[in-house]
Amino acid sequence: MLLSQFKQIFLGDPLSTEMMHNERIPKWKALAVLSSDALSSVAYATEEVLIPLSLFAAAATSWSLPIALAIASLLAIITISYQQTIDAYPSGGGAYTVAKDNLGQTAGLVAGAALLIDYILTVSVSVAAGVENIASAFPFLLEHKEGLGILVILIIMFFNLRGVRESANVFAMPTYLFIFSFVVLILVGAWRLLHGEVIQAAPVMHQVYPAIPLFLLMRAFSSGCSALTGIEAISNGIPIFKDPAQRNAKITMVWMSVILGGLFLSITVLAHMYGIVPKDGETAVSLLARAIFQNGIFYYVVQASTALILILAANTSYADFPRLSSLLAKDRYLPRQLASLGDRLVFSNGIVGLSIAAMLLLVLFHGETHHLIPLYAVGVFLSFTLSQSGMVVHHLRLREPHWIKSMFFNALGAITTLTVLLVIAITKFMGGAWMVILLIPMLVFLFRQIHRHYIGTAAKLACPLKPELVKAAKHIAILPVSGLHPGVLDAIGYALSISSDVRACYIELDPEATKRMRAQWSAVAPTVPLVVVESPYRSVIRPIIHYIEEVERSAGDKTRITVIIPEFITAKWYHKFLHNQTAFLLYAALRGHQGIVVTSVRHLLVD
Repeated sequence: MLLSQFKQIFLGDPLSTEMMHNERIPKWKALAVLSSDALSSVAYATEEVLIPLSLFAAAATSWSLPIALAIASLLAIITISYQQTIDAYPSGGGAYTVAKDNLGQTAGLVAGAALLIDYILTVSVSVAAGVENIASAFPFLLEHKEGLGILVILIIMFFNLRGVRESANVFAMPTYLFIFSFVVLILVGAWRLLHGEVIQAAPVMHQVYPAIPLFLLMRAFSSGCSALTGIEAISNGIPIFKDPAQRNAKITMVWMSVILGGLFLSITVLAHMYGIVPKDGETAVSLLARAIFQNGIFYYVVQASTALILILAANTSYADFPRLSSLLAKDRYLPRQLASLGDRLVFSNGIVGLSIAAMLLLVLFHGETHHLIPLYAVGVFLSFTLSQSGMVVHHLRLREPHWIKSMFFNALGAITTLTVLLVIAITKFMGGAWMVILLIPMLVFLFRQIHRHYIGTAAKLACPLKPELVKAAKHIAILPVSGLHPGVLDAIGYALSISSDVRACYIELDPEATKRMRAQWSAVAPTVPLVVVESPYRSVIRPIIHYIEEVERSAGDKTRITVIIPEFITAKWYHKFLHNQTAFLLYAALRGHQGIVVTSVRHLLVD
């Protein structure tokens, strides 16, 4: 009752299943919910490209724009590829579904494991990056970034537990504030360049680029590919769009790609021309905004909007992780509790599980974005590759109208993302990518073990049902008692109503107390035998279990035993901590005993 009241106060009234359709959202809200992860990468993708280049030599940062152009081209290829996925899977074509349907169950599980890891990392990386951006403007917060990150995750979890529509209402405006502030940043920065206000501005393109190791170039490219994380979220989340959901999802994906590509390229160009080189304690976006606005009010607007979008990027995972978990649970590869909708028509258990995992990751890596980034893109591009490869098989198998054109784009996407996956795996392996590469098969193994358990359980429960199995059995009721009070009297009455063979069991810890108990019992319940069990080692639970097992052995297989536990319930919930939890311990001890029914008769104490 207390938990129900708490949920109603903080999460709102439960929503009926008939209201599911009302929880769908329009394109402009879906852009905020499903694209915040992809759009937020603008805040750190340029910096991730610059860091390895600047560590080699300041002149090497001139390679940032060619790398950014390559990443933008990759974005276009993946976007077109996922348009085909939306057409083929209008109910939501996540990598798990596509790979499972077209490449087999193992490929689907690998894609599912990769995506689950990616969604957890998205929350951790986004929140850590958001807190770091806040700390760039207010350095005294740096030492508290782990605690701040955990607080932010709890807040996002709270709003998502209230439902999709309410979370979209809360998170839409910060997304558009971020887009607006970055457009202003880009326009003002370009205006200052065009009017010669920036001394010694670097050229956009260079006739000659400095020679740098190929491995370094690949590492900068793979780091910058973090800009592409989250772009698959729209194809996964088609069910949350208003009708026509398929068309709205395709339009929203184009919006997202244009905004993402435009902002990423523009920020990379400005960072290069303004000579921005990342440094400890301040992000590249902060340095660029400071160079353009000179610590003016709009510098803080940019920092605030950047921190907000980075934090809200985690919301994309809250839209997709619970949905993917529910699909895996329905296929019996995850605990079935993850397949259940909560009171607010969201997968509450998945939301809570995602939050706990992300908080643990944040603490484990001390809230450092650069420690988390190397783990980030492996799962993303693995799921990209499996999804697009699955779509190629889909087109070859069904050969629907215009299938050759669609297959071409999906094949191009598969080849491109596979190439990027290999680059990321090679360049980031020692930086932490090995953990993800190791974790994915471990998760797949876990999925299979859970599936094996559910299949085995179903087989054991599917025994032939015969009428002769339903028959009355001899019934013995055992009543553990520690004294006499109204709750015990209620339990005696209940026991006599279900069995003619009722036996009370009393554990002797003090001979004098046993004498008093015998006298009281003979006066109150003379027809019910009181069995006194000695306990020389002062244990209570073990002697009761031994007595029940002895009765079970002597009664035979055709006898049903019910253990009736008298309980009194304190008026205040916190008063229960002042009393022995004998009933709970007895429940736990008897769980593994087949053929024994355990029940309780509760007596409420009223103030």
